[in-house]
Amino acid sequence: MGNDMDSQDFADADRGLIGRLEPGVVRTEDGRVVWDCAAWDFLEGDAPETVNPSLWRQSQLCARQGLYEVTDGVYQVRGLDLSNMTLIEGERGVIVVDPLISTETAAAAIGLYREHRGDRPVTGVVYTHSHIDHFGGVLGVIDPETDDVPILAPAEFMEHSVVENVYAGTAMLRRGYYYSAGGLEPGPAGPVGMGLGQAASWGTPALVPPTVDVTATGQTETVDGVRLVFQLTPGTEAPSEMNFHLPGHRALCMAENATHTMHNILTLRGAVVRDARVWSRYINEAIQLYASESDVVFSSHHWPTWGRERITRYLSEQRDLYAYMHDQTLRRINQGATGLEIAEDMELPPELDRAWNTSGYYGSLSHNVKAIYQRYLGWYDGHPASLWEHPPVDTARRYVETIGGIDAVLAKARDYVDADDPRFAAQLLKHAVFAEPGHQEAKEALASVFERLGHSCENGTWRNCYLMGAAELRGEVMPVPMAASSMAHALTVTQVFDSIAIRLDGLRAAEVSLTIDWDLTDLKEHYRTQLSNGALIHWRADGGDTGGADLSLTLTKPRLLGLLDGRGLDGVEYAGDPAALERLLALTDRPDPDFAIVTP
Repeated sequence: MGNDMDSQDFADADRGLIGRLEPGVVRTEDGRVVWDCAAWDFLEGDAPETVNPSLWRQSQLCARQGLYEVTDGVYQVRGLDLSNMTLIEGERGVIVVDPLISTETAAAAIGLYREHRGDRPVTGVVYTHSHIDHFGGVLGVIDPETDDVPILAPAEFMEHSVVENVYAGTAMLRRGYYYSAGGLEPGPAGPVGMGLGQAASWGTPALVPPTVDVTATGQTETVDGVRLVFQLTPGTEAPSEMNFHLPGHRALCMAENATHTMHNILTLRGAVVRDARVWSRYINEAIQLYASESDVVFSSHHWPTWGRERITRYLSEQRDLYAYMHDQTLRRINQGATGLEIAEDMELPPELDRAWNTSGYYGSLSHNVKAIYQRYLGWYDGHPASLWEHPPVDTARRYVETIGGIDAVLAKARDYVDADDPRFAAQLLKHAVFAEPGHQEAKEALASVFERLGHSCENGTWRNCYLMGAAELRGEVMPVPMAASSMAHALTVTQVFDSIAIRLDGLRAAEVSLTIDWDLTDLKEHYRTQLSNGALIHWRADGGDTGGADLSLTLTKPRLLGLLDGRGLDGVEYAGDPAALERLLALTDRPDPDFAIVTP
């Protein structure tokens, strides 16, 4: 790493501090702690042996919390959640950009701003993209029942926010709990941060639909007297994302498209694979459109960068990073290399390797290369033996048998640990645990290897995954805290029916045929749902009753949500067989937010 930025990043992270949240604890109404700044007080001095020094440095930078002035009229609250809240002062009040994850942390952030800048009303909200850490806390800054303010978001924001947070939401939450080390005590031997920020808050998320769609680059909106010029960047860090420029402030917001880390092409929690090629091109477009007209660039994570020359250098490094990963992965793909092989051999060129902001604190070169491979070629590596492999438990039992039993596997794993090859020791011990999940010696051996691997990682989320795996192998299973969410009301009717369809037990449902019509009086929309060959087919049928329904319901959308939540048909107008709805819901499974990961 280059020494020229050793102190500059710290100066930038501290610049403009106005005040901190004191005490730095955020709670729910019933007293549950959802954020505690003091958890990171141990991040002082030099890195201990149990933490990669580069990750320790990054965590020291990310742990800073408070209200900061970015430039005249533009402020950020940093360090009160995984993401930043940006506040832009207008003629009457303040525009909130990216209101964090939780209602509680967002309320604390706007409260800190008002403590120092006055009790200004919120006059607008901007969601830069469709990830929950950029909209989930919206009810902490506005009340949609009383606050009639514009909410701006990129095109297709609602579609993608629902696809990610609802359709595969349970699995993403469980995996996200791993890569954020939820439930583990922060400290030199535990989690030290995620690289993108310290952690995700565990408060109450919500979603209020946007009222203004940004559909094209160059679109200009004036909110509370502030002129915002948008750059649409679909397919980059999120499927629906946008940057924006503030001409009156000479400030550029890069959303999450340029941060002080290598980002993810495919996050470890799961997501739609991102397009590194267009990501690079949109950063280049931002340089061309806005760099010469900006004195500061800020993002939805980390700290700003000031000065036109430094802005251009920083954005160029970020641009070149994603282009290099994309192009070099494709070059190797076309030479016949697999994703694993490319990831093992890939190196960054010297300039990018020396830059702090391209280091793999959150994304990593290894898993990003594999993601690019996945985007183009999918799961199959081209080898016929990979077409029909046994599932993990069956594979594990066969490997253990082949090696000579679980004791032989443990002995071999110790040999690899002694030979300073914990990576292969982990592969062997995974088979031992999956073959005999009750074998305590195998579980402890794998936990120890995971701990060793975690303590050496520069990547914060890799460290967290290893440490969570070790904890669960030792019996420290931490249930995922399922905070009540206010997202359901924001779903479209089609998305509501989709959420039922993905919970159907297909083979049981294949034995049932039924049709239900839904007349939504508040929306003036009519839908038909039909069980067909184990699939719930649904469509909008505004032509009215097409006949043949087992049950026809006349209700409002809120009552629809209540029905699907098990509140029954009381007060709902219906015709036909009311048991049809019960039969449909009886065919659905409940997602498991605590499914096993390191054991079968």
